Amino acid sequence: MGSEIYTHRNPSPDSPAHDGPLSGKKVVIQPNVAVRGWLCDAGSLALEGYVALEDATVVTRLRKAGAKLVGSSRMSELGFGLVGDTATRVLTAGEADIALVTDTMGEARIAAAGSGVFGFKPSFGMVSRFGLVGLVPSMETYGILGKRLEDVVDTFSVIAGKDMDDPSMPDEAFTAIPATREPLKLPCTAGVVKECLAILEDRERKAFQTGLARLEAAGLTTREVSLSEFDLFRVVHNVVASVEASSSAGKYDGVRYGHRSLSGKNWNDMYLNSRGESFSPLIKTFLFQGAYFQFENYPAFENACRLRRRLVRAVTDLLGVVDLFVFPTRRLEQDAPRAATINHIYDAFSLTLPANVTGQPSLQVPSLALHTGADLGVQLIGLRLRDSRLFSIALKLSSAAQGGSAA
Repeated sequence: MGSEIYTHRNPSPDSPAHDGPLSGKKVVIQPNVAVRGWLCDAGSLALEGYVALEDATVVTRLRKAGAKLVGSSRMSELGFGLVGDTATRVLTAGEADIALVTDTMGEARIAAAGSGVFGFKPSFGMVSRFGLVGLVPSMETYGILGKRLEDVVDTFSVIAGKDMDDPSMPDEAFTAIPATREPLKLPCTAGVVKECLAILEDRERKAFQTGLARLEAAGLTTREVSLSEFDLFRVVHNVVASVEASSSAGKYDGVRYGHRSLSGKNWNDMYLNSRGESFSPLIKTFLFQGAYFQFENYPAFENACRLRRRLVRAVTDLLGVVDLFVFPTRRLEQDAPRAATINHIYDAFSLTLPANVTGQPSLQVPSLALHTGADLGVQLIGLRLRDSRLFSIALKLSSAAQGGSAA
């Protein structure tokens, strides 16, 4: 049962356990998350009519924790960008407490900033991707949106953790949630990347500096740091993500499931026509680009992977000096939900995609950097697999910024 906002509206949410950490909480997901018996088309004609046969790991864990799945919201094609995404509409209308959305290049955080809510992208590997219809497997993860930071923390603590069904999860030990909900003592030191500030317009810079001042008043110490190759994050994401997307989308051929063309004289025509009809011009452009790097210019892809490793190393080294980074979340002149070309999408997500390249946790905090009613957003970005520490810092800062003590 669909609607303008939902692809599937659950008419009778399950009655899960009453004593779980998410008991009574309403959760909306996207139709690229497998729920047995629900449409799972990932917003794409390529998966037309596909119904999930089993539950994703995160769905199983949410239900065991007492959450009620209210339905699946509409999403952009294969989770790339925010065109047509309605998750925040469900959230801000009060029909859900939590939204679970894919974050491939910052979708969860940009959507959260535009709606004045919290948005969290976990470290890559902290949350099982089993049951997720993905596009860029080395960069995407579930994003968690919520009006209350505590709800985001509780949801993460439920869905994070090892899963034998997902071989991409790291071997390193990690903690999904602080051993105690008592936040860390401040001050902590946050790095403000000067190359990031340099691309902002004056009004954006002033709004961000206002946000920094509020964080400093809450007990955070800031210092300027340099990432001299900051502009390479966009290049690396563009090349690597397009190659992975081209490979991931190769299975959508209309033979076993999804859209099958009615035209063609033979099976080969059917295959080619199904592929040609299944994707929008935007996704086709991205897939063609990836195929070019995959088959015609593979050395460029290899160089992008080497650069990615270098960027990870540079970020890790800086996080030996500071506790976290503080970034603005979005550019005010960029309208991500209406970005219709690859360049426009990368313009809109230029401030969020670095965390996807490096696999770091990133939390969008609302209402700190405002400009004439528009929220620029502030991201707190921590060390990979140390999501619990980032949450501890964020809980303390959020409490202090809203009038609590920073001690």
